[in-house]
Amino acid sequence: MIFLELVLQNFGPYSGKQVINLNPKTDEENSRPIILLGGMNGGGKTTLMDAIRLALYGPRAQCSTRGNLSYSDFLNQCVNNKAESAVLGSPQEEQLSKRIDPVADTRIELLFEHIENDKPIKYRVVRSWTKNPKDGKDTLGILGDSDTWPDALVNIWDEYIENLLPLGISNLFLFDGEQVKELAEQEIPPPVVVDAIRGLLGLELADRLAVDLDILVNRKLKEVGNSKDLANLEEIETRLTQQQEDYQTTEEKVEILKNQVEELEQKQQEAFDKFISEGGKIAAERNQLELQQNTKTAEIEQVRQSMCELASDVLPLALIPNLLTQAQAQGEKEFRHQQVQISKDLLIERDQRLLTWLNQVEISPIQVEKIQSFLIQDVDSLYAKTIQIEAPWLLADDESLSQLDNLIYHLQNSKLSAKEKSAIIKNKEEEIITLERQVQTAAAPEDYTKLRQALEAAQNQVVEAKANYETIRRRLAELETIIAKSKRELSDYTVENIKHKNSEHIITSAAKVQNTLKIFREKLTLRKLNKLEEEVKNCFLYLLHKSDLVHRITIDTKTFSLLLYDLNGKPVPKHRLSAGEKQLLAIAFLWGLAKVSGHRLPVAIDTPLGRLDSSHRSNLVERYFPSASHQVILLSTDTEIGKKEVETLRENEAIAREYLLKYDSSTRQTTVIENQYFW
Repeated sequence: MIFLELVLQNFGPYSGKQVINLNPKTDEENSRPIILLGGMNGGGKTTLMDAIRLALYGPRAQCSTRGNLSYSDFLNQCVNNKAESAVLGSPQEEQLSKRIDPVADTRIELLFEHIENDKPIKYRVVRSWTKNPKDGKDTLGILGDSDTWPDALVNIWDEYIENLLPLGISNLFLFDGEQVKELAEQEIPPPVVVDAIRGLLGLELADRLAVDLDILVNRKLKEVGNSKDLANLEEIETRLTQQQEDYQTTEEKVEILKNQVEELEQKQQEAFDKFISEGGKIAAERNQLELQQNTKTAEIEQVRQSMCELASDVLPLALIPNLLTQAQAQGEKEFRHQQVQISKDLLIERDQRLLTWLNQVEISPIQVEKIQSFLIQDVDSLYAKTIQIEAPWLLADDESLSQLDNLIYHLQNSKLSAKEKSAIIKNKEEEIITLERQVQTAAAPEDYTKLRQALEAAQNQVVEAKANYETIRRRLAELETIIAKSKRELSDYTVENIKHKNSEHIITSAAKVQNTLKIFREKLTLRKLNKLEEEVKNCFLYLLHKSDLVHRITIDTKTFSLLLYDLNGKPVPKHRLSAGEKQLLAIAFLWGLAKVSGHRLPVAIDTPLGRLDSSHRSNLVERYFPSASHQVILLSTDTEIGKKEVETLRENEAIAREYLLKYDSSTRQTTVIENQYFW
């Protein structure tokens, strides 16, 4: 795993958005392990470490300033004071603030890369929240390589990060000088380190299994102690056998009655078919058929009466359609002839007025005659082209022609109505013929009585047989329910008996399992501690650069305290070590644990040098920091990694990036300055 970028937004003393590039690769080819961040005490170094933990683990994060605070209270505590004041006031001011500054929320982003299926995968973990959130939680988002938010990964993030960087061993990779100091001074490692060791060795699984076994034994003891008297198995089996025999007998009766019902239904169908074929049904419906016949006869008479009314009106004219058409056409021609004649008279009158006027003006008589000749020829020509018909003979006026048009229109409607009524009469007559045939096929009254009595008798037999069948079928269903209940009692007895025996077996076997688990835990601890002891010794001698002080290091299997031995096999008391040597031993212990873990993870160290003297400090700078991991994030004051140490790291080309955390005491805000350190 490699941390590539850390983004802080209104988090702790960091106001606004601060981006820190943590990539140890200076370019595509060169890679230097150390990311150096310098800052004075109280300037925000520990806040960066808390931000990494919070981004990865959320509510489970072991942050330095959380203490006993709830997660919601801790999130409120982490909100920058400027961001907090920006959202105080009225709701209108809060909405205005959000519109002006869309990044007013507190936000942490950690971009990291890890190898999955031999392929580098990048994930950006984003946690954001506001001051006093209603749900008391943050919002988690995971941004992958495809720039999509995989909701499924968000839902299982706690399990997913446990596979990459388990919380139990995270303190082996993310630690501070206080942790090293505490580990150096105490004979027995602090609980944080002990938990990391147990998680590393897998001992917490064995301990959890032992506790689970105790819980299981206690539960089984309660079950055995509270078990009721078991039912009499023989009595249940006898009762069940009798019930099954009754069920079989009843089932046979049901089958017999079912066949009987089918036979009677067949006879009923035969009686019904005979009743229908011999006119019984029609005889029962004779009165209704006759009533329908009379009704349809009356309807025909009504339609015929309406047709007589049509015949007394314009309908007889339908016999001379051609004469009507010719008269209408001749009337239209004569009407047009009258219109043309009127227009001709108007034109002649107009021409006469024109000639009179021309005689009054100064125009020669010859010209007037020419004009008069032209007008006469023009009127005659126009009249000859417009109307060329024979002399009028119909001599119909406008009112007569209008009446003729109305008569022809009403005649069409009368013809359609007469056609429809004729079709109605035809259909009604056919229906009457059908009804007459049905009445003729009806059985005689005495025959109808016999057919009806036979059909009713067959129907009554079917009803009685079905009632008997339904009664026996219900009895069969009741027996089925009773048998099922008896089987459950028998099954419960069997299960209860098996549970009782299983509980006794579990109780007697639990002690053996606990003893076996104890031996397994001891052997597992010894096997893994042997490798850890060797790694811690090698790391300590490498850092100490003094091979004659310690020859062997052992770790107590219960307390995990370190025991040192010299070349002669004699114990070396821890109090004989100097303060610097104790701190080197603590760092060697953490370094060895990180190596044995098998996880290739970044190392982040807050206040890394503590009270080390110059020689021991030089050993850490030259030997530990460049080799602790492929990525080492150092959070230091100016008195720890000073001018000499930083120049050494630069000369050895161990530093990839440098940052200065500049704290302004007047505003209590920290600004990240890139490519800069104290010197």
